[in-house]
Amino acid sequence: MSRDTDLERRRFLLRAGKTGLGMAAIGALGWWAHDTKGPGADIGQTQSVKLPSFAVKGTQKRLAVVKSSLRVPALRAGLEALGGMAAFVGAGHKVVIKVNAAFATPPALGATSNPELVAELVRLCLKAGAAQVIVTDNPINNPASCFELSGIGPAARQAGAEVVLPHPAAFRPYSLPGGRLIIDWPLLYGPLKGADRLIGLAPVKDHHRSQASVTMKNWYGLLGGRRNVFHQDINGIISELGRMVAPSLVIADGVATLAHNGPTGGSLEDLRSTETLILGTDQVAVDSMAVGLLGLKPSQVPWLGLAAQAGVGTTDYGSLSPTKVELG
Repeated sequence: MSRDTDLERRRFLLRAGKTGLGMAAIGALGWWAHDTKGPGADIGQTQSVKLPSFAVKGTQKRLAVVKSSLRVPALRAGLEALGGMAAFVGAGHKVVIKVNAAFATPPALGATSNPELVAELVRLCLKAGAAQVIVTDNPINNPASCFELSGIGPAARQAGAEVVLPHPAAFRPYSLPGGRLIIDWPLLYGPLKGADRLIGLAPVKDHHRSQASVTMKNWYGLLGGRRNVFHQDINGIISELGRMVAPSLVIADGVATLAHNGPTGGSLEDLRSTETLILGTDQVAVDSMAVGLLGLKPSQVPWLGLAAQAGVGTTDYGSLSPTKVELG
């Protein structure tokens, strides 16, 4: 399926209408969020913004890999290996969880963040003392239907999070310092405003343009505008996204990996059982380990090398002495 094209959006909205989703107003907002006439056009707020670092002092170079077929126990074990959720989230914090809710597909297809993981992550943040947990993304398809059909929206709300969908006033112009691509571009800043922590949660997926989609590619969902123009330099944009965001923690879900026909998939046959959850504070290291689940070496994925060269992190994940956990 072609991404971010007018034809696909129209087809999707038509299907949504026929199936009675009844989300036309929110769908229009989603249309705006990724179909402006250019960078910065029609943004609800015109004052440019800067992004702070969300990295937590003292947690640098932490990496854990958990082998398990069960996501929730794997998440708990992985966080414990990194020092517990309390190492990242404290009393009164506003926490933003950036999920991958790009497509209006059921969770079983593996194209979006798993709702069980989302819910448990929300619960653990609140248990650690977070005052507010926001779950957000700027999906490719109708935002409301993506969050509902993927199961992310209901799971997040039931666990106590606020689900924030894209809307014009939430976008602000942003320029990456020293950037070549992200210049005066609409950024989904509203959910991030005043946030203390930012956690990225992404499935491990094959990608027909970038070879792999993991946690750095997940930040693509913070961009508005006609972001499909970045497909002309997919490796460059993923590297810049890694430079743009300094997260508190990233989690790569490879319990079941979308090994074929990514990033959308569409069949259970596209999935491979890889029973691996990777957590860490170095997003390059996490993604470098994760692409191995797709049968790739970090050296075969250009955006990993570019990000490493830019100082985002290291592709030599072994140098971080990752903690390895195996659950029965």
